[in-house]
Amino acid sequence: QVQLVESGGGLVQAGGSLRLSCAASGRTFSSYAMAWFRQAPGKEREFVATISVSGGRTYYADSVKGRFTISRDNAKSTVYLQMNSLKPEDTAVYYCAARDGAWTMLQRLYPYWGQGTQVTASS
Repeated sequence: QVQLVESGGGLVQAGGSLRLSCAASGRTFSSYAMAWFRQAPGKEREFVATISVSGGRTYYADSVKGRFTISRDNAKSTVYLQMNSLKPEDTAVYYCAARDGAWTMLQRLYPYWGQGTQVTASS
């Protein structure tokens, strides 16, 4: 079992930046692949980014590629999402997720989820 707590969300003007954090507790963080997903009002939750156990491999949704960066610090049991050049369409609740295994963009394969943090990019 692992518990996840996101932080760092907020209100920012379009073009601005935010860094989300997701702190994990419980079982060994370094054995979990991690990912970020988001859900905008009236829309289904969608994949944003994922990172391998070691942090050596990352994968992004096309909509955020080149603007967002996922990273992890296994010593701190934390995964980050650096978001630059934010757009109004990035407005959503952002969730981090964990799975004991290989990285994947499929949300149904992630058994552990945080409570979410709101990100709002105003135009």
